[in-house]
Amino acid sequence: MNKEFNVEILSFSKISEIDNAWTAEDYKALLSMMDIGEDDLGGMSESELKEMCLMSLNDFEHHESAQFLLKHVFNDEITEGKIDQLSHQMVENKLWEEHADSAYHRSLFNAYGLLRKAYNGIFKEPTGVKFTIKITANKNELFEMFDSSLHAVIVRLLSNGLDETAILNRLYEAQITGKNFPDAKNILWILKEISITEKERQYEITSSDLWFGDLEERTVFDAKAHADVEKEDEA
Repeated sequence: MNKEFNVEILSFSKISEIDNAWTAEDYKALLSMMDIGEDDLGGMSESELKEMCLMSLNDFEHHESAQFLLKHVFNDEITEGKIDQLSHQMVENKLWEEHADSAYHRSLFNAYGLLRKAYNGIFKEPTGVKFTIKITANKNELFEMFDSSLHAVIVRLLSNGLDETAILNRLYEAQITGKNFPDAKNILWILKEISITEKERQYEITSSDLWFGDLEERTVFDAKAHADVEKEDEA
């Protein structure tokens, strides 16, 4: 059964990169693919590794550098042939939005950001959003559903602030209205709890502009949501 809440957008911004998306180990893994091993790095700091990685990527053709990033993102989960195909699509396409499996959207978003820095453009600029919301309810017990399926509940609530024809509502209608929302965690790249009180919760969300870009025009809206159904409850 759907429960009603009030959602307020406290802040909203468009982003093209996620802070600290890449670690020293990520840079080392990419450099290793480019035949630059640990012995060649001489105890470099993370910022130095990043600069080395960007310069090294720039030494290759665009699709070759894209292949390195794709291999790192997919980690042997797709074939070499598919990697090659996608690498040629990366310059013109927005794979962080268009790839069929949303589980890879965040990683592809990060890959585009690194490639753009390496080539000072060329690749499309990734488009993401970072925003803060306040959720209120008349009764404290309404927040119990947040404890069992937080990501699913948050996406369902946010879908109320979008037009019925919005991409999120069209692609995920069955999961939004259904018993389970397995893709919710793929949609919310980062969900950070800011504060909790008896009748109010605040969260900071990082996601794709594809899903929530239209919320930039919203300030407050009423919303209904329900928790996912536990497997034993389905029996």
